[in-house]
Amino acid sequence: MLPYLILGATYAFAAAVQPGPYQTYLISQALSHGWRRTLPAALAPLLSDVPIILLVVFVLSRLPFALAEALRCAGGVFLLYLAWRAFRTWRAYRLAAEDSAATARRSLLSAALVNLLNPNPYLGWSLVMGPLLLKGWRETPAHGIALLVAFYGTMVVASMGIIALFAGARSLGPRVARGLVGISAVALACFGGWQLWSGARRLLGG
Repeated sequence: MLPYLILGATYAFAAAVQPGPYQTYLISQALSHGWRRTLPAALAPLLSDVPIILLVVFVLSRLPFALAEALRCAGGVFLLYLAWRAFRTWRAYRLAAEDSAATARRSLLSAALVNLLNPNPYLGWSLVMGPLLLKGWRETPAHGIALLVAFYGTMVVASMGIIALFAGARSLGPRVARGLVGISAVALACFGGWQLWSGARRLLGG
């Protein structure tokens, strides 16, 4: 069970601190309205990801073994690409989106809609989390549940941290956020290498 807790938490942390539509929304709301009004938006993935998970797991569960493992390898390559992109972001990081939607007052449902229309969860669940969830669930449902709890627990906590960071420390925020992006690049590279190696080993019957 521990490997699934570690994998879920690692990928969630890396996903949470990567610049994207959902993160931009959290930052703009925190800067505009403070942490109290923005904090509920950290729960948005718990709402928006449900239909994504159901759709992806339904499709993946019907794929033949070889195709599923090939998709797993593709997920490893995708993670390595994300690590490279995170490294580039780290090198040229700057605080953005301070003025975007500055006067908007959006609810938890609005944040969930932002995330639902974000392509990153679909890619993440199709190439990374979906195959892991199926693999863990087939071993024992406890492994699948552990993966989900670790992923969403870390995602919510990390999102709350982003909100608090940008709401309460503008001067410190960009430096700390840049450091988090750098850490996420390393985490994504390690995770991607592991997934690519694991998928290739299973395909080759190792």
